[in-house]
Amino acid sequence: MLLPIARPIADDLALRVHLALDALRRHAGSLSDAQTLTQIMLLSGFLADCGFGSATREQLGFAERALAEVFENGRETGLWKLDGDGFALFAALATNYDEQLHRAPLWAITDASERLDRLTAGMTFQAPVRKRA
Repeated sequence: MLLPIARPIADDLALRVHLALDALRRHAGSLSDAQTLTQIMLLSGFLADCGFGSATREQLGFAERALAEVFENGRETGLWKLDGDGFALFAALATNYDEQLHRAPLWAITDASERLDRLTAGMTFQAPVRKRA
């Protein structure tokens, strides 16, 4: 739990993000691609909360607004895309996420994933208070 996840797993997770980002940049994305970027935005923020990575609240706020436009446009027109500013923002987030996957210990990635699962399930995404021995 103290070591990062295996490099091939981290690379596979990062590749999925970069493929989704590229599809949205080329205006050939999908709902699934937008959801992938939403997940990494949240995971990156959760990992930064644990002290891993450099995602700021301001950066995440801009990312959230950019994704809102992607979802609105996608639902209205069927065209799932990121504009140039949104692409640049998510390219930086994807790079940060890559670094987080390669450096954060498994416990931090597990904690962030559990927070995302709770949020997705409609529960509070705050980490539960854990007893310390």
